[in-house]
Amino acid sequence: MSKIILTGGGTAGHCIPNVALLPQLKNHFNDIIYIGSKNGIEKNIIEKEKVKFYEIPCAKFDRANLLKNISTPAKVLQGIIKAGKIIDKIKPDVVFSKGGYVSVPVVIAAAKRKIPVISHESDYTIGLANKICSKYSKKVLTSFPETAKELKKGEYVGSPIRESLFNINKEIALKYFGFSGKKPIILLTGGSQGARAINSVFRAALPNLLPRYDVIHICGKGNLGKENTPQGYYQVEYLEKMEFALNLASVCISRAGANTLFELMALKIPSILIPLPKAASRGDQIINAEYFQKLGFAYVLNQNVLTKDSITFAINSVYSNRLNIIRNLSKQNFAGANEKIIKIICDAAK
Repeated sequence: MSKIILTGGGTAGHCIPNVALLPQLKNHFNDIIYIGSKNGIEKNIIEKEKVKFYEIPCAKFDRANLLKNISTPAKVLQGIIKAGKIIDKIKPDVVFSKGGYVSVPVVIAAAKRKIPVISHESDYTIGLANKICSKYSKKVLTSFPETAKELKKGEYVGSPIRESLFNINKEIALKYFGFSGKKPIILLTGGSQGARAINSVFRAALPNLLPRYDVIHICGKGNLGKENTPQGYYQVEYLEKMEFALNLASVCISRAGANTLFELMALKIPSILIPLPKAASRGDQIINAEYFQKLGFAYVLNQNVLTKDSITFAINSVYSNRLNIIRNLSKQNFAGANEKIIKIICDAAK
């Protein structure tokens, strides 16, 4: 009986690509198991997919406070031991890793048992977890062609895209949000963790926006606005029906995580990207955003110049220029990544 272990987490960006592959993986593997972190968002996402979920201890590298990393090696070792016990029980044919700090113990434990590992890096620059995982992986698949060239075992395949995003009934989607469809719809998503800096500025801009647009605001856990909800404004901490919002959006305002970007591009949605600042990240989102802006797919608005006026200007500008942006997006082919990844995983499992 063929078995696969999936891993990746900490944020939805390290988990949703695994979900995108599930429908096709189920055609090739009798048993699919997920190993993730106890407190990461991946547990809720995966259990809703009816996939068996195992927790392991893990540690995230803290760039802001290096002293907090003193206990990291011990936690990683604990994670390797726990992952090893799960792997010994499951006896998988292959492990597929989407990165994030939880993937490191799983990948190391699998490699020590001679189980083939395939990793995937979504961002333009490879993250710390995937740098470590690459040493233990048979192949490191990438979303960007340039990234693959920098890796000894790199192979460009593109980014996994959820099939559920396509062929949505827009009338049902409009009804879900309570919108009439008479106004264009602006979608703001700060990622699974939300983005407080963006939320506050965006809410201040609502009086400028609501006369012209309807708005869907995904604000992150604990970030719901306390004020009365105005007409045409739908806010939620985490949206289960993300495919509805994406198919209705005339313009999307987002961070610049690669998975979100590729979904926006596949659906040909003009976007405004507000990348995480360098101080709050390794700078990967800044590079992702610049890459897509150069191709004419998006407008970049850096957080240090974010005001209610600048975000209003950006929204109006991108909406007015949306046909040119959609034309640029239509020149690109974002399909086929899922099939390529599935083939490589299946070949590794033989």
